[in-house]
Formats: sequence, structure tokens, C-alpha cells
Amino acid sequence: MSRLPRCPGRHVGIPVRRARAHLTARPRARSTAAGALVLAAALALAACDSGPIGQNTPASSGQSFVSGSAGTTVYGASGGPVVPRVAGTTLTGQRLTLAQYHGHVVVMNFWGSWCTPCRAEAPVLASLSHHFTTSGVRFLGVDIRDSPASAQAFLSDFHISYPSLNDPGDVIALDFASTIPPAGIPTTLVIGRDGRVSARVIGEVSYPGLRGLISRAMAQPS
Repeated sequence: MSRLPRCPGRHVGIPVRRARAHLTARPRARSTAAGALVLAAALALAACDSGPIGQNTPASSGQSFVSGSAGTTVYGASGGPVVPRVAGTTLTGQRLTLAQYHGHVVVMNFWGSWCTPCRAEAPVLASLSHHFTTSGVRFLGVDIRDSPASAQAFLSDFHISYPSLNDPGDVIALDFASTIPPAGIPTTLVIGRDGRVSARVIGEVSYPGLRGLISRAMAQPS
């Protein structure tokens, strides 16, 4: 009997599909036994990418980490999934809820100081947060599996002034599992004024790309 594939040493990329992607028909299996084997193999591979935000730890500091293919998903004019209730404590010790930003376009960035692409995109996020200050756009970070000292140093180094929720155990990140789970770090969500996700970026954001997604969300009716 053929053996099921082993999980590779590195995470298998998960293709990011645009919303409303068409389903592709698959050829019928020659037999029930063959079909069962194919299904079992698929489940085994899927398990390689399961777990809280790719099962990364601060021990991988200095390494790029994006579990899943980098890419952008843009939802239609009606918006994407409704964001869950989010509440937590910021890195400065203040209580904050996402509901406080209702009626505003929100840029929600999941990051960690140990993550190389997070460090690469930090200047972009800092710059855009200043650019959209007078436009009413709110920026909110979610710091994943980090130490307070490392996180604070990250914010200071990149002059990030907007708040970040402290999420050392992935509690906030996993709240999004029923809607659109951040498949890796970094992940950035652009949330419309109506509380629905307008766009998602898995991987490092660019200045023109994220600016365009924010402007698009601002142009949508609330």
C-alpha cells in the first residue's frame, strides 16, 4: 500500500484565492479505495499547515515567516466577513476593543518582532498611519507570541505610534478562525466602516498597495 506523504520540514504554501473563485471539477477516482487514499493524503498535507498561526515561535527570530502564499484578497462591494468581537490589553497596558473604532476604516496588522517581513513592512505601516491620520482611518496592531520588551523595542525602532494589542497566546488571532484566519505573519486586514473585511494581505505590504486598499475602503458606503 502506498504511504501517505510526510509533512515537509517547512510549511507548505497555501494558495490564496480571490473571493468567489470558480470551483474546478476533479476527475472521478477509479475506485472507492483509490479515492479514500487520495482524500487521506490531502488531509495529511493540510495538517502540515494547521495550528495557531503556523505553529511559529519566537525561537525563529531573524527568519522570514509566512505560512501560506503571499497575496491579496479583495472582497466585493458588499464586503467580506464580519469581524469578530476583539478586546484585549495594549502593550502599554490599556484596555481596548475593536468596537471603539466602529464607523472608521481600520487597518489591523498581525505582527511579531521576531518576524523578518514584519520588520520590513513596519516603516510602510508607520508612514501610512501618519498619512491617513486626518482621514479618520484607525490603525491597530496585534502582537503575536512576543515578549513585552522586544515588542516595545520594535515599536520604538520603527516609530509606530498606533496601539498594538498584546496576544502572546494567539487568543485574538484565533478569534478570526471562523471568518478569515490570518494564515501567517504578517497578515493585514483592511476593515470597512460597517465592520466587514474589505481586503486581506498575507505577507509584506507595500506602500502603494496598502494605500490603494485603504482608499478603496474609504470610498465604500458605510
